[in-house]
Amino acid sequence: MNAGLRRIRKDLGQRLKIYRARRARARSKATFIGVTGSSGKSTAVSLLGHILAGHGRTYTRVLANTINSLVSTLYRHMNRHGEVDYVVFEAGASGVDTIRPMAQLLKPHVAVVTMVQLEHFSSFKALENVAREKRALVEALGPDGLAVLNADDPNVLAMASGGAHRLVTFGESETADYRVADISAAYPRTLSFTLHWRAGVLKLETQFPGEHFWLPTAAAAATALELGVPARMVEARIAAFEPLANRCRVLVVDGGPHFVVDTAKAPWHSLSLAFDMMARSTAGRKRIVLGQLSDFGGSNAKYARAYESAREIADQVIYVGEHAHRSKASQADRDSGRFVELRTPKEVSDHLRRTAAPGELILLKSSSSLHLERLALAWTHDVKCWIPACGKKEGCQTCGLFEVPFEEHREFVKKRRHDRWQQRLRHLFGG
Repeated sequence: MNAGLRRIRKDLGQRLKIYRARRARARSKATFIGVTGSSGKSTAVSLLGHILAGHGRTYTRVLANTINSLVSTLYRHMNRHGEVDYVVFEAGASGVDTIRPMAQLLKPHVAVVTMVQLEHFSSFKALENVAREKRALVEALGPDGLAVLNADDPNVLAMASGGAHRLVTFGESETADYRVADISAAYPRTLSFTLHWRAGVLKLETQFPGEHFWLPTAAAAATALELGVPARMVEARIAAFEPLANRCRVLVVDGGPHFVVDTAKAPWHSLSLAFDMMARSTAGRKRIVLGQLSDFGGSNAKYARAYESAREIADQVIYVGEHAHRSKASQADRDSGRFVELRTPKEVSDHLRRTAAPGELILLKSSSSLHLERLALAWTHDVKCWIPACGKKEGCQTCGLFEVPFEEHREFVKKRRHDRWQQRLRHLFGG
């Protein structure tokens, strides 16, 4: 089959999948909820799905947030799992006009927007372009739809104009329908805050280590309450929710350090949030490991600016990766051990093994390319995959091959599939 025919076949296959997805969406009686935003959307989706699961049959699609993922959700996974009461989908914007096709296919009953920040700089260039892209989810609402918007972000609040749908807001603003107050977190004491709404006050206790998680928590709580989930259930489900892997999940090593693993992404605007979380912590010794920053505008001087902030908080700052040399750390900081520059995650892992103190707090902050979560996993697993950058987008926990040397991954996966197939055959035919 030549290349032209393969392209035609692939295009027809994709069109058929989209057709089936539209049919599945039209037949479904579920309440469809779309969540977008420059930050916090994955946590908001997962937490909202967790809350709704206590109230009805719920299907949650998080992290895989592209049009292909939505098509798969609608035509394959929903059929596999049967009819549900709620579908919660994370809509990610990877470039211009990527959310609108998803919004038109999803046809959400509820649209939630967490915040607008300059992300994917190479595609969007300007903040207003990001806001325009996120707005497409709200514009897809019908007249009986509901928009749940961040009252503290003017770029999000502006999405309220021009629509016939119902609107509720959340935030610290006095005018917010769900007003957040008394935010407090100082690890090891985790996040708590009060949520004031028309029916009273909720005292929300969470397992998040930083104050900035109030935003996705409030977004999820407001949405759930608007959908009729009882307030006491919202409180209980939030208290039981564990942070997503690699999004500030805490790993405590018995007799060893405490890791805050924030290695899923590292847009510039998120650094101050992570550093503030470390500054507020009451832990004795603190260290910050910084890897790769995500796509951003401006020069690589931001690595030097990040070091200036980090050194005021941490007893030691470790830079790792191809940009480690951009810290502009002084020779005095290098000589004293205040700053350490290393090239690979394995070198950092060995350094932490030699120097970690019981109870110290270590922040791992990087984009996903370096997979710095391995530094924490190495304390509880025999990590053997130490390639600096494997090219995989999913975290090491999802990949599941971190205890296998990278060069053996392909053969390992092939053997695992063969063994599973043989097991199925034995189950079917006996023997």
